[in-house]
Amino acid sequence: MKQFTAILFSALLLISFKSDKNAYQIFDQNGKKVGYEKFVKKIAEADIILFGELHNNPINHWLQYEVTKDIFEQYNDFLALGAEMYEADNQIIINEYLGGHVDYKTFSNEAKVWPNDETDYRPLLDFAFKNQLTFVATNIPRRYAKMVSQQGFKAFNHLTDEAKKYIAPLPFEYDEKLPGYVEIKKMMGGGHGHGGVSGENLAKAQAAKDATMAHFILKNWVAGRTFIHYNGAYHSNNFEGILWYLKKTNPDLKVATINCVEQKEIEELLEENKATAHYIIATPETMTKTH
Repeated sequence: MKQFTAILFSALLLISFKSDKNAYQIFDQNGKKVGYEKFVKKIAEADIILFGELHNNPINHWLQYEVTKDIFEQYNDFLALGAEMYEADNQIIINEYLGGHVDYKTFSNEAKVWPNDETDYRPLLDFAFKNQLTFVATNIPRRYAKMVSQQGFKAFNHLTDEAKKYIAPLPFEYDEKLPGYVEIKKMMGGGHGHGGVSGENLAKAQAAKDATMAHFILKNWVAGRTFIHYNGAYHSNNFEGILWYLKKTNPDLKVATINCVEQKEIEELLEENKATAHYIIATPETMTKTH
């Protein structure tokens, strides 16, 4: 009996130790802890889910895959996926990959993929391939975003009608007073940074990305379909960015936003991270990075 008690006590200690090493914790916008199952159930009620990630956090990428799979299997298999990480002018090669016409090596050589594409985003592409889902390249081509960062919106005047197909319909609304854009300008100190890029134009380039991503999300969303979009958290935090443009076009949309943060401790959500999204996923700041 004593031996059994000792073993049980050791097991409880081990469980207690492991519980202090959680890889993530989900909170609602008020900082209240939320279980994974409830979290998935609630966001599955939305028309569009904006999953705001930290680009190099492996837990974020794992959860993106798990959430996508669980929504597909448990709530709605009429699903579309989309990502900031793929630019609109690469849609054709994404379709060729999803159609089985080119292999991943060809795809990655010809598309403008990120350095962590194979480990972090290919699993989502392959999930779409396996289940014959739409996967949308939503971002503005980086060359056009760079032009805006240097010249402002007048850069669009030099583009052909063919080029404009990969951008939100012009002209799109821009609210320079949105806190996210104000913060970008503030970071630049109101002057010019590297390459002569001004804070004002950098904020406009960010808006061009947000507007374009919202445009291609809406272009591929229909009633009854759940659209899951993967983007850097700063593109949807504080209910701005992509969400602002979605709501401008369709105020009746049900949109769920997710913000991913890193904290020294994840048992409680830091005050600064509350109310940044409908749900916040905290991971330890010591988490390993994918690139």
